[in-house]
Amino acid sequence: MGKQAFSRASRLGTSIQKELASMINAKQLKEFKDSRFAGLISVIDVRVTNGYQHLDIFLSVLEEEHRKGVLEVMKEAIPSLRGEICRRFKLRVAPSIHFHLDNSIERSFEVWSLLDQISSSEPENKPKS
Repeated sequence: MGKQAFSRASRLGTSIQKELASMINAKQLKEFKDSRFAGLISVIDVRVTNGYQHLDIFLSVLEEEHRKGVLEVMKEAIPSLRGEICRRFKLRVAPSIHFHLDNSIERSFEVWSLLDQISSSEPENKPKS
């Protein structure tokens, strides 16, 4: 039963991730029309506890100057989001929501840049021994 509960929570997290991304792109909540809510925003992951009581939502904001504003708006939108999530997914209890900034996309760009620098600094034809 524990494994089945995990898979249900995992599926719910994936569904919430897709729905939240759609809501953000369509600016469906009044909070998302705030001028601080700018930049390229991606919902990277949504983790749901087995009892559906807590959601950890990981967001990526590509432009560093918009990160603080986006996080503030998302925190202000928590009451609206809790209601929307309950309604759309027919949950009995509105889960608590915690937002986290995820900079894994930015880190991957940095790694690719470093790899490009390394490959361009290596001589193309190595001398034969």
